[in-house]
Amino acid sequence: MHLLVALVAGLTVTQLAIFVTTVYLHRGLAHRALSTHGPAALLFRTVIWVSTGIRPREWVAVHRRHHAHTDTPIDPHSPAVLGFWRVQLANVILYRRVARDRMSTQRYARDLPPDRWDRVLFNHALVGLGLGIALSCLLLGWKVGLIAALVHAVSYVMLSGVINAVGHTSGRRPYANSGTNGRVLAFVTGGEALHNNHHAAPTSARFALARGEVDPGWWLVRGLVRLRLATIRHEDVHLKQAA
Repeated sequence: MHLLVALVAGLTVTQLAIFVTTVYLHRGLAHRALSTHGPAALLFRTVIWVSTGIRPREWVAVHRRHHAHTDTPIDPHSPAVLGFWRVQLANVILYRRVARDRMSTQRYARDLPPDRWDRVLFNHALVGLGLGIALSCLLLGWKVGLIAALVHAVSYVMLSGVINAVGHTSGRRPYANSGTNGRVLAFVTGGEALHNNHHAAPTSARFALARGEVDPGWWLVRGLVRLRLATIRHEDVHLKQAA
């Protein structure tokens, strides 16, 4: 029973982190497809901090470099260059290698300078992760809490690897780019597995572009817009490539 509770709790936190990653870090900060307002941005920053330890400007820099040099030796995590399994299993290492490069961060995330909150809290990744694990142990008990934290860490890292590895290897390619669409994987990645669509229209806040495609992250975006906590850059999809 304890293992079941830990599994459910860990996977729930992973999905929360995935939704914040796709809506706030990816669609919002990296591509400016939407802007968050009021308490939403601070809440998202806090969730990312305690659940992943990710520094937003570093994540943005890595992702923008991926789009600028897709499937070339400069791409931080291309399965075409590095191989499928290296990207799937070592994606976090590949991410950290570029995230630590100050030149890359300054070049690709110069519009996101550190603010007071970053200097005081959000730049301290280990503090955030420690608080997240402590909260898990406080709510679930230390044994269940630690197992839940481990389940979350493994599942978040593996799903991130899936987006980069499977998302450039296997699936449908309705548009002329190396990304692929995985309709089933889209359900558990907040819509991120609709990767071919995203590369075709990177400034779109919506990833589902065809009938039968489901983008759960878009549901959160629409909810934020209705609550006046976010503004979409443009409602129409601006395609870089034709189908």
